[in-house]
Amino acid sequence: MKRNSWIRKQGWVGYVFILPNMLGILAFFILPALYSFFMMFTDYQFANPNWTFTGLDNIKRLFGDDQFYASIKYTIIFLMSVPVSLAIAFLVALVLNRSVYLKGLLRGMFFLPYISSGVAVAFVWMLLFQPSQGPINEVLRFIGIVSPPGWFADSSSAMYAIDVVQIWFMLGYNMIIYLAALQEISTEQLEAARIDGAGKATITWRIVWPLVSPTTFMLLITGLIMTVKSFSLIQAITGGGPSGSTTILSLFVYKTAFSYYEMGYASTISWFLFAVILVITIIQWVGQKRWVHY
Repeated sequence: MKRNSWIRKQGWVGYVFILPNMLGILAFFILPALYSFFMMFTDYQFANPNWTFTGLDNIKRLFGDDQFYASIKYTIIFLMSVPVSLAIAFLVALVLNRSVYLKGLLRGMFFLPYISSGVAVAFVWMLLFQPSQGPINEVLRFIGIVSPPGWFADSSSAMYAIDVVQIWFMLGYNMIIYLAALQEISTEQLEAARIDGAGKATITWRIVWPLVSPTTFMLLITGLIMTVKSFSLIQAITGGGPSGSTTILSLFVYKTAFSYYEMGYASTISWFLFAVILVITIIQWVGQKRWVHY
């Protein structure tokens, strides 16, 4: 009896310790989310406190908004950076997991961008991609390309230039996680494959890749979610321009809410963004049964 009483007492102590965190989640996440769900059915504007209930008008407006469809297109292009970054990070991790000269320094150099300020990263890449005097276009002109891309200044190339920055930014983090997974692989398995005559490519594709597939699954889900929600990098580099060509869904929410002050419509877009993230997660969770090996 005393033991059960002691266990219950310990349980209450645990609840007391997590209470501040739970209150923070309730106050800053759950209640605002519920309030935004309510605002989705109103015409509430930040500059006008007098709002009315509009039913499904915001949802109808959303699916008739050309800018909304454009933001979906740019979001899909932005999401393409995730698998590309994972593929490059996996190859880099394979190299740095072997006996490479100064591999400790190289690991740190690859990881450094991820812990750098997003604004600083944006400023550096704005200089690199500067159309007239940037070093990248200078190199392209030197090798014979007379009219190199305008990168961030050109609506046809701006989103792809943002993808390059995102791939570079996430590469170090993905590489470190892959390195941790590679170092958990038993050397006996790899040695047995070599004795059986398997080459490096076969070992990588048939043994190493399946063994790190849980890590790939985790990085893919978190990477897609982080990319869909990404805001600061694009806002710092292009602000959604030129001509809205880098306005992804998260930036579309921000502009609608804090540039046009249409909180009701912005809430509708944000809940659609939540639905997109949920669908991506469900698809990955169902699809992982085919290619993730635990």
